[in-house]
Amino acid sequence: MTAAPTVPQHPAGSTVATGSSSVRAWTVTALLVVFMMVNFADKSVLGLAADEIRADLHLSATQFGLANSAFFLLFSVAAVVVGLAADRMSPKALLLMMAVLWSVAQVPAAIGGGLAVLVGSRVFLGAAEGPAFPVAQQAALAWFPNERRNLPGALITLGVTLGVIVSAPGLSWVVQHHGWRAALWVLAATGLVWAAAWAVFGADGRHRTAAPEGAAIASVEARSVPSYRRIFASRTWIGATLAYFTSYWSVALMLVWLPSYLRNGLGYSADQAGTVVVAPWTIGAVVLLAQAGITGRLMRRGVSSRRARGWVGGWLLAAGAACCLALPLVDGSTAKTVLIALGFGLGGSYATIAATTIAEVAPPARSGGALGTMNAVVTAAGLAAPAVVGAMVDAQGNSGYQSAVLLSGALLAVGAAASFLLIDPARDIARLSR
Repeated sequence: MTAAPTVPQHPAGSTVATGSSSVRAWTVTALLVVFMMVNFADKSVLGLAADEIRADLHLSATQFGLANSAFFLLFSVAAVVVGLAADRMSPKALLLMMAVLWSVAQVPAAIGGGLAVLVGSRVFLGAAEGPAFPVAQQAALAWFPNERRNLPGALITLGVTLGVIVSAPGLSWVVQHHGWRAALWVLAATGLVWAAAWAVFGADGRHRTAAPEGAAIASVEARSVPSYRRIFASRTWIGATLAYFTSYWSVALMLVWLPSYLRNGLGYSADQAGTVVVAPWTIGAVVLLAQAGITGRLMRRGVSSRRARGWVGGWLLAAGAACCLALPLVDGSTAKTVLIALGFGLGGSYATIAATTIAEVAPPARSGGALGTMNAVVTAAGLAAPAVVGAMVDAQGNSGYQSAVLLSGALLAVGAAASFLLIDPARDIARLSR
């Protein structure tokens, strides 16, 4: 989200979510979808208020881009540290702590202050949110066997797009009528409400490898778990991570600069931009669900994960690249908006494929670290993209926005090639099991 022959069989001690357990599994999944919605509403708010923040704090495009890049300063480090901890600690507890910290992180900038306070609060927020996606994926996928992970994995990723789709119009309204700091207070309160719900209804998954009976069997099982170094050196991990990196670059550009591009480059009003900005996220949501259905159907038919995941993902990135690179070939804001929406909607929809592919290759004892480290590498795109695009806008004016889209298209083409050529879970599972 493999055909049975390519998936290592779970020991007899493992459990599968069935009956009442299945109801709990989908309840947890639903809460985690909302968790990711809050996560990306937090990420998107500065982009929605970009012009207001720049005017209020007297920032150039480069300074505003650097302020957004600061969000990712500790993002990757936290993703690795907490991802490794998730292999040993309760994901429920980790997720609860993260949600509370998100709310706390919004307060300093919501109260007041200038650029330094904004940057400091975003660094804190980034550190708290860095592990969110890998830990949420791990928490959800732990309730399902590999062949049933496509839909829950896609739904967790869908929370990313729904977070922007649902929050963008409302947050834009709050920014226009009550100021950008009021929007931060709204997000802080929302995070605390989710944390309260998770404390009551959240739970850790049961579909994990249980300890085998007998010390001798346990010893053999322990020796069969590959090291993180071997997992990170596998072509599948490298290919999925590279492809996801290029996809995340597009996501970061959408979050930080797309609202400004719509207003300053394509002539939309602030209210119109707050509505139009949801278009690529809506397309992405449809693509995610379609991809999950196609991938799941292919795998149930016995198609290899290389094709069902790697090739399907590769075609998504290739299509997104084609739309972005075609931008100079059309005239008019409507045509450009359509290409941007398609390019980013398709190109930004790789996260589920990356997460389920890594979860397939890495055994349960290594899945948290493997997913967390992948996320750390991938989100380095979020550190670079806002600053790079800000510098392009300062250097080229409004035409810098189009140059940024073309750069994203070129990166997506590289990601597509990596997905086609490197991902092959069956091959790497066999190598890692030796």
